[in-house]
Amino acid sequence: MSNTVDTAFAPVTFTEGAVKELFKLKDQQEISEDFGLRVGVDGGGCSGMSYVLGFDQKKEGDQEFIIDGIKVFMHKAHQMYLMGMQVDWQDGLNSRGFTFSNPNASSTCGCGTSFSV
Repeated sequence: MSNTVDTAFAPVTFTEGAVKELFKLKDQQEISEDFGLRVGVDGGGCSGMSYVLGFDQKKEGDQEFIIDGIKVFMHKAHQMYLMGMQVDWQDGLNSRGFTFSNPNASSTCGCGTSFSV
């Protein structure tokens, strides 16, 4: 039985810019097919919780999603904090990097990488 969940039920979404950048990073770093993109949270940061975004192997407790052709791993316990979040890629003069639009965050820090609920 597969633990892969259809995109329609995925807790997060990616903008077109984020998808392009993720595929570019995967190719540049020659990341193998057994790795997926880990999306999650970690305790810490100036607002209490920090976002986790990086290529990793599947771990116990993870759910696997295919989102816009990207294999995504997320621990089941993190879904309640990330449900409905959108990941974007900014490539401007004032901001460069991944950004997170999380409807569950009651506050975020100035850099946008940590939040509280």
